[in-house]
Amino acid sequence: MFTNSANVSERRLAPPSLAISTVIFALRPSESSGRPTLWLPLVRRIREPFKEMWALPGGPLTHDESLQDAASRNLLETTGLAPEYLEQLYAFGGLHRSPSQRVVSIVYWALVQPTEAALADESENVRWFRADRLEQLAFDHNAIVDYALWRLRNKMAYGSIAYHFLGEYFTLAQVREVYEAVLDRPLDPANFRRQLKTAPEIEETGEYLQGGKHRPPRLYRFTGTPGLGPDNRSTP
Repeated sequence: MFTNSANVSERRLAPPSLAISTVIFALRPSESSGRPTLWLPLVRRIREPFKEMWALPGGPLTHDESLQDAASRNLLETTGLAPEYLEQLYAFGGLHRSPSQRVVSIVYWALVQPTEAALADESENVRWFRADRLEQLAFDHNAIVDYALWRLRNKMAYGSIAYHFLGEYFTLAQVREVYEAVLDRPLDPANFRRQLKTAPEIEETGEYLQGGKHRPPRLYRFTGTPGLGPDNRSTP
């Protein structure tokens, strides 16, 4: 087990360290069904504490960068990803998050399209995992992912957040697959299609998705401003 050389008195007097962590969600095909499922990248820790365990991308906050810049830098350095939207999720500062020192983590989260996720760096120490099938992670990162999933599922009610997972043009069935993947439950296709076609920010393009075996489905586009916040704006 990892131990710290500092005694209890020294640890109590030392100020908390600040760190940045990031949760980034993307849709990837299920290995069994091929249907879209929710995934996130994790990094393998190469030092104590929790050496060899998987953790969220992140690192210490430096003196010369903003919180948002630190989150973007950490994410780019570990995964090669530079999401367009990055929102501050929550601050986690439990007393016993780390066995070595008191650490307060500012957590950011982002959503990326499959084409962006495909560009992510993967290696022995950087890998994608199903968001709902995680093993025990380092620190309190399981609780952080659970909280991020809860926030994401609640925000699906706002409508626009789903379009972070899609390209510029999409079919109504693809939108339903996003909702089903995030909510982890099937939705009635007819009811979902009927509700979606009444949405003012969903516009027919006059184009069709080609390449299938059956009649090509119509393509649509989102005319609003996709955002992580309830007012359809990304949060700085």
